[in-house]
Amino acid sequence: MLARHGNGFYQAGMAGVLSGIRIVELAGIGPAPFAGMMLADHGATVIRVEREDRPPVIPAEYDVLGRSRASTVRLDLKSEKGVARVRELARDADGLIEGFRPGVMERLGLGPDRLLEDNPRLVYGRMTGWGQDGPLAQSAGHDINYIALAGALHTYGRAGGPPVPPVNAVGDFGGGGMLLAFGMCAGILSARTTGKGQVIDCAMVDGAALLSALTWSLKAAGMWKDERGVNLLDTGRAYYDVYQCADGEWLAVGALEPEFFAVLKEKLGLRSGQNDPGLRDELTGLFRGEDRRFWVEKLQSCDACVAPILSLAEAPLDPHNLHRGTFLNIRGVTQPAPAPRFTTKD
Repeated sequence: MLARHGNGFYQAGMAGVLSGIRIVELAGIGPAPFAGMMLADHGATVIRVEREDRPPVIPAEYDVLGRSRASTVRLDLKSEKGVARVRELARDADGLIEGFRPGVMERLGLGPDRLLEDNPRLVYGRMTGWGQDGPLAQSAGHDINYIALAGALHTYGRAGGPPVPPVNAVGDFGGGGMLLAFGMCAGILSARTTGKGQVIDCAMVDGAALLSALTWSLKAAGMWKDERGVNLLDTGRAYYDVYQCADGEWLAVGALEPEFFAVLKEKLGLRSGQNDPGLRDELTGLFRGEDRRFWVEKLQSCDACVAPILSLAEAPLDPHNLHRGTFLNIRGVTQPAPAPRFTTKD
C-alpha cells in the first residue's frame, strides 16, 4: 500500500522485487522522476535530491511522480557542501539518475568520471531529450520535438489531417522514463556480475523511435504507407477506430482478427464485411443510434473487442479497474497504481 510521507509518497509494508537496490535521484521534471517512481514503487530505496534554489513544479501533496521515495534532501548543488553530499550518497548507491542537459553535471563536479571513480560499481543514468552527443545535444526541446524528429509524431492522426501529439506519453514516459528504468535495472544487474558500473545515455528521441519498431517492420514488409490515417492501426481501417454514441460518448473498436470481427458482425447484425468500403458508415450509423451504456452492455463481455473510451474521472470507477486496483486514492489524490505486478509462487 502507498501512503504519503513528508513531501511525497512511499510504499509501506512491501519489500518489492528491487529491495536492496539504492538509487540517488537528482530531482527534475517528467521522465527522470517517472523512472525514479517506477524503481521506488518496486522496492528500491530512492533518495531524491532537490535543489534548494528551485521550488517543485507540482506541489508535493499532488506529485504522483514523486511517490514511494525513501527520503528527500534539499541541497545547493552549486556549493561545495552540496556537491560533497551528493558524492557521499553516490558512494553507497547502486545507481544515480539525472536529467540535466549534457555537461551540466560535469560543471557541477558531479559527472560520471568523478562519481565512478568514487564508486566503480555505480550505474549512472542520464536522461535527456536529444542524447549526450549530436548536433542537437545542447538544444532545448520537449516531448513533442523529440517524437517529431524520431518519425513517430508523423504517424499519429487521421488521413488528410495534421499530426496529433499523444500528450507526452511517447517521448517523456514510454521512450524516456520507462526506458531509463529498464536501463538502470539492466546496468545494475551487469554491475553486480562484473563489478563495473555503466553510464546510460537515455535519449527520448531514441526511445520514441524504438517504440515505433512495429511500424518500421510493417513499413519494410510493404504493409504500412508512410502517411497518416490509411494504415491498419492508425484509424485507416473501419474495424479499428473510434465511434460516437447517441449520448455523445465514444467507443473504441479493435476487431482486427477475422474471428473477432465475426463476433462483432454477429452481435451488431452487420451487412458489411471486414474490408467492405461501406463498413465505416454502417458502424457510424449503428453506434449513433444508442447511448454508450447500451453498447457496453451488449458488446464488452464478448470477443467483439469493443471498449468504452473513459474519461480520467470515469476510469478509476470502472468495475474491471476497481477489481484489479488499477488506480489508488491516497489522501484525495487519485493516481495509477504501481505496475507491473509480481507474485511469488510457493
